[in-house]
Amino acid sequence: MDKSNQGSVSLSIVDKVATIEFYHPAHNSLPSNLLAELATAIRRAGESDDAIVIVLRSSGDRSFCAGASFDELASINDFETGKKFFLGFANVINAMRVCPKLIIGRVHGKTVGGGVGLAAATDYCIASKWASLRLSELAVGIGPFVVGPAVERKVGTAAFSQLAINATEWQTAAWAKEKGLFNEVFETTEQVDAYLAHFTNILVHSNPAAMLHLKQVFWQGTEHWDQLLDERAAMSGQLVLSDFTKNAIAAFKGKD
Repeated sequence: MDKSNQGSVSLSIVDKVATIEFYHPAHNSLPSNLLAELATAIRRAGESDDAIVIVLRSSGDRSFCAGASFDELASINDFETGKKFFLGFANVINAMRVCPKLIIGRVHGKTVGGGVGLAAATDYCIASKWASLRLSELAVGIGPFVVGPAVERKVGTAAFSQLAINATEWQTAAWAKEKGLFNEVFETTEQVDAYLAHFTNILVHSNPAAMLHLKQVFWQGTEHWDQLLDERAAMSGQLVLSDFTKNAIAAFKGKD
C-alpha cells in the first residue's frame, strides 16, 4: 500500500513555545509532501511573534523518524524527480539553519537516515535512551549526502564516516551524546518531556536577541549550504536511478 499521501505536520504555539510535530504511519518516515509541510511550519514558527523557541518532535512512542519514504523512493524513475525528492530534506535542513529562533529536538525513539539529519540540524537535542540511530543510505546504494553536512557539523568527520560507512549497525543514544549529536539523554520519555518543559521555560524567559546572535554564531560558515545541499541532492537523485539502488530498495520494502 502506498502511504505517501498519509501523515501530517502540525504547528501549535503555547506560552511562547512553538511545537512542530510530524507523523506518518510508516514509522514517521517523510514523503515529499510532509517534507514541504515541515519546511513551511519551521518558517512560520520562525516568523511568528508569538513564539520565542521552537520544539521539533514526532508522534507516537516508537520511531522518531525512519527517514525517507521508501514507497516514494521506489517510484522514482527520472533524475529530476529524484533530485526534487532529496531537495525536500535539503529544504527542511536549510529552513532550520536560517530560522531566527533556537530549535530544540525531542528524539524519543529510533531514527534513521534523514531523521538523523533532522536531529543534527536542531540547535539542542534531548533524547531518550531508546533513541538509537543509523545512517542506512549506503545499504540501499545511495549515501547520506544531503544530511551529511548537518551530521558532520555536529559529530565531526570521524564519527560521521563511521555512521555513513557502517550503514547497517545501530549506534546507541549514549554514543550520540558522546559525539555531540544529543545534548541530554534520559531513561524514559516521561523524563525527556519533563526536562523539555523545564528547559523551554528557561529559554522563553531568555533574551531573544541574544539567542538569535548565538544561533548565528553556531551556524557560521554554513552560508553556502543552499548550493551545497542542492549539489548533494543531485548526487542522490542520480544514484537512486541505478539498478543496484532500485534492487536494494525493493529488497528492503520486501521485508516490511
